[in-house]
Amino acid sequence: MKKKSTGKGLMLIGSMRTRDVTVYLKQGKMITRPSHSEKSGCNTRPQFVQRQKMRHSVALWKMLAFCETMFTQHLTAYNNFLSLANRLPVVYVPKGVQEKASFLMPGIPVSDGTLPALQLQLGEVNGIPALLTDIKTDEQVFHEKLWLYTAMQNIEGGMPRVRFSMREVSRLEMTTVDGRLALTGEEFSDEMKGWALVRVIDDRCSPQTIVTRCTLYQQYTTEEALQEAAKSYGGLTE
Repeated sequence: MKKKSTGKGLMLIGSMRTRDVTVYLKQGKMITRPSHSEKSGCNTRPQFVQRQKMRHSVALWKMLAFCETMFTQHLTAYNNFLSLANRLPVVYVPKGVQEKASFLMPGIPVSDGTLPALQLQLGEVNGIPALLTDIKTDEQVFHEKLWLYTAMQNIEGGMPRVRFSMREVSRLEMTTVDGRLALTGEEFSDEMKGWALVRVIDDRCSPQTIVTRCTLYQQYTTEEALQEAAKSYGGLTE
């Protein structure tokens, strides 16, 4: 709606809609009528799936944002993260929980940049749990830093929530396995944790995602979980 100031007051040109009422001019008279949109309650399956995906992505970002992160491929780190997180499996949680619930799963992005991605996998070194990398022991890179992200699946007040932490690791902490570096320790056997190792050189970084053995999220990805969650929102529409 356009507004024009006149000597007699404010003139309306077009229409103005509030939450419940639409106001407009017709033949010089001001008309009011109830506002109603057929689309306001629309909740088709594709719409519901996308909304659930977005809510979970936002919940993950709110947890990850407590750490120092590098997402350098979009205008903002937030948009960069959301673009990548859109590829994750969709989890379905009933209304009232979804806004805060978050789930540990493989593929959660923790960085995005122009350096080559490190190949990471969970395994063992001499019987000790380990995070295996493809970093060659004889590969020395000037100004290189290694950031280790740890994600932990918690149940807080009956609500699943992922907590993230980050610390810089030294090559001196790492073990050599077939000419490549690995981090070892009993923590890497924890099925409620996940990890990502990010290579950082000045203002550049490698694009990395979480590797984990956690499977808790899977029970929230089923058709039954979708239907239960949708029911709490009033069900799906055709």
